[in-house]
Amino acid sequence: MRRHPDPRNLLPMTPIVFQVLLALVDEPRHGYGLIREVAERTEGLIHLRSGTLYVLLQRLTDNALIQRTERDGSDQAARTPGSPRRYYGLTAFGRAVLAAEARRLASAVSDARRKRVLRER
Repeated sequence: MRRHPDPRNLLPMTPIVFQVLLALVDEPRHGYGLIREVAERTEGLIHLRSGTLYVLLQRLTDNALIQRTERDGSDQAARTPGSPRRYYGLTAFGRAVLAAEARRLASAVSDARRKRVLRER
């Protein structure tokens, strides 16, 4: 039986990786959908370029954090002929790594509040 790696071995992750994985939690997305989701959620703080994104998507796929997936076809009318979109979804391992990073960040914020670097809301 193959043993799954410890998700904590991939921590800490960069803010861009965290945001891309977070964008895939709700549903599979294609590249442009990821770019829009990350830009909107970060209020433009993180703006992904397509070249950077596709290199990152390949790395995340190679590390089994995401996988190419099929959509249900609901956006078929929006497609232009000859330009199939590649959709990516979060794997179970990717979700575990994302959760581990979220816990790490939450702990850091908790420490900052305890040290009075950040005030309680």
